[in-house]
Amino acid sequence: MAKPDKVAAVAEIADRFRTSSATVVTEYTGLSVAQLSQLRVALGSSAKYRVAKNTLVQRAAQDAGIEGLDDLFVGPTAIAFIEGEAVDAAKALRDFAKDNSALVIKGGYMDGKPLSVDEITRIADLESREVLLSKAAGAFKAKLSQAAALFQAPASQVARLAAALEEKRKGEEGGAGEAPAES
Repeated sequence: MAKPDKVAAVAEIADRFRTSSATVVTEYTGLSVAQLSQLRVALGSSAKYRVAKNTLVQRAAQDAGIEGLDDLFVGPTAIAFIEGEAVDAAKALRDFAKDNSALVIKGGYMDGKPLSVDEITRIADLESREVLLSKAAGAFKAKLSQAAALFQAPASQVARLAAALEEKRKGEEGGAGEAPAES
């Protein structure tokens, strides 16, 4: 018979799997409690970092309908349940793993499929959503400015042409009036 605390833990982890936009499975052997606290701070509010027993995590993944992660649940396992932007959390994990060799990224899960370590690294190399949106807005603004200049160009050319014709006409009238006076 299953213990109530383990059943509750499996239910909580399964719920996290269902509500997360992505998950990253890590090995944390050798990290102190202070370092784990630093990692949780680095992840911020976009992800929850949870240490759990492999058997409980495997059952929770099965309950949540997640497949392909069983190979990752070997040894001490901790999971980052990403609730917000996957890029920000992946960057935080990658940067923390660079500074602390004891943290090893094993793999992850996103959009219904397992992720390899290389795929997580590629996600971490992406720019954040806000940066990409601001770049797109800047590109749109530049194109609109180019279009405005293009539409304004013929009108300014006509104005310059009219001014040049007026100058030429004044020059001819002034020159025509002086020619008979000199003769």
